[in-house]
Amino acid sequence: MRIDFHTHILPLDLPDLSGKFGQDRWPVLELKCSCGADIMVSGKLFRKVTDQVWDAEKRIQDMNAEGVDMQVLSPVPVTFSYWAPIDQALYMSSFQNDFIAETVNRHPDKFIGLGTVPLQDLKVAIKEMERCKFELGLAGIEIGTNVNGENLDSPVLLEFFQMAEKWNVPLFIHPWETMAKDRTERHNLMYTVAMPSETALAAASIAWSGVMEKFPDLKICFAHGGGSFPYILPRIDQGWAVWPELRKTSMPPSYYAQKFYFDSLNYDTRNIEYLIDRFGYQKVLMGSDYPFLLREKPPGQVIDDTLNLSDEVKAKLLGGNALRFLNLEL
Repeated sequence: MRIDFHTHILPLDLPDLSGKFGQDRWPVLELKCSCGADIMVSGKLFRKVTDQVWDAEKRIQDMNAEGVDMQVLSPVPVTFSYWAPIDQALYMSSFQNDFIAETVNRHPDKFIGLGTVPLQDLKVAIKEMERCKFELGLAGIEIGTNVNGENLDSPVLLEFFQMAEKWNVPLFIHPWETMAKDRTERHNLMYTVAMPSETALAAASIAWSGVMEKFPDLKICFAHGGGSFPYILPRIDQGWAVWPELRKTSMPPSYYAQKFYFDSLNYDTRNIEYLIDRFGYQKVLMGSDYPFLLREKPPGQVIDDTLNLSDEVKAKLLGGNALRFLNLEL
């Protein structure tokens, strides 16, 4: 079974919250034709998208053509809206969570859903996570790599991680509001350099801070193969070793990083081999970033091309690990 863990979906009827709430930072979907639209933010083009981003039937056609049995649906990160007043951000989160749950319920043999929560208010975020888990039946939660510039090691977030562990809610961490935005506009470096760097910062913050020591059963998966994190982890460990006054944990960051999961979206068999060698094949989940331009097509190609993997290991990478991470049996 091939399960694409990393895909994004957006409702076609995404409400125009700029008009409703009077702030232009809200993403607005402007339909250009039946097959495509522009995501606009602050009156500027954020991203062009095709109907694949909202049309479940179109997605299923692509899945059948590309040999994918199931997709894990998660929101497009631009909708996280951690900057917004909490009642407005909750409106956006709950609208999407309802839409994803409805899509999964219409096609339970094709889709698994992840929700999102407004992390700028922990009580509201935890309550919405509870609704996603116990009322909507979503399999996990997608969160961003920072909350209004605060890294994920912020003490404010500890209660959220505590409840995610208690309720066994897997977390998918995806870059958003990336670092160095003013230096990565040209060449679309925001997507190719800033996103992997942003993910590395989030992973390093969690590994160094003691979050995994406090909550050892917390399930976390980082997008895009963990970005640059796996490759700079020895340097992070070296920092832990030479600055004992900064230590927050009894063991170096690499010890806690062994608990992390990563999707497979790094395009290169050598990188897949490195992830497996460093963290174990059980911690890598096939993910393509469907339906965006930088996606892997067909999903799982880099795993198929990694020749030294047994069929048993490939089966885990292509689907079995995702099911285990999401606490599912199909």
